[in-house]
Amino acid sequence: MSQKKKILLVDDSQTVLLMHQLLLADRGYELLTARDGQDAVETAMAERPDIIFMDVLMPRVDGFAACQELRAHESTRDIPIIMVTTRSEPQNVQRGFESGCSDYITKPFNVNELLDKLERYLSQ
Repeated sequence: MSQKKKILLVDDSQTVLLMHQLLLADRGYELLTARDGQDAVETAMAERPDIIFMDVLMPRVDGFAACQELRAHESTRDIPIIMVTTRSEPQNVQRGFESGCSDYITKPFNVNELLDKLERYLSQ
């Protein structure tokens, strides 16, 4: 049997994490969570998720910095990182891509858009 795909969900909001978990729970993925960018980097290095959904505004280390750090490590460099954030301003979107994210979704997100991106990145 093939390994379950691992998804790392990174958000400082328990509500958002819960929403993601409910959305993805019955789809056969292994879900990991982190509450800030620092936890995200540590979890990603240890667990090697197949994809990461990352909030931008978080305590300790924000999503942009965490993304840059993950891109700097060989073991996590190629993991797709999708920013999921309320920050829809063009300069934030640009900063997201400059920090190395693979894609950018704004909250409140469209569930189908999120699932489409998930499937697309996991099938690559």
